Amino acid sequence: MQVETPSGAKLLRQKAKKVDHKDLASKAFKALVTKMKKALAREEYGVAIAAPQVGSPVRVFVVAGRVFDDESKSETQAPQPPAGDRVFINPELTRLSRKKTQMSEGCLSVRGRYGSVLRHERATVRALDEHGRPFTYHGAGLIAQIFQHEVEHLEGILFTDNALRVWEDPELEK
Repeated sequence: MQVETPSGAKLLRQKAKKVDHKDLASKAFKALVTKMKKALAREEYGVAIAAPQVGSPVRVFVVAGRVFDDESKSETQAPQPPAGDRVFINPELTRLSRKKTQMSEGCLSVRGRYGSVLRHERATVRALDEHGRPFTYHGAGLIAQIFQHEVEHLEGILFTDNALRVWEDPELEK
């Protein structure tokens, strides 16, 4: 299902470019990461943001630390210090589970619209952190959903393109 994107959002429909390793230490790149983290912090319900959503056509996304905090909570585990926001540079989905689940999804770029999207239950992403160190993260549930959603942003795809159905919620649009 194709939904009209917000005005001025042509960038959201473009494939983002890889970040060159030499640019990771630049003031401009550090400013971009800071801008993304600040934009995400202002969003009560936002759990992640991709660089094209803040006007930069590069392959970077940030996941809110609270998502990882929620994942690490369990009754048998000792309390952990809060996780910070995690930066994923030049991310690649390297493995997806065969099993898929229909999940409810929204997006900071498509305010007030929500949809039901078929997502892989597990996803593995390989990326660089904000210091240029490579890492791999295996996610399930919400984290796997976020990885798939954000990588699609970097490919110029919005969740509404793949939604089985889309609905509006004017109250949450505000």
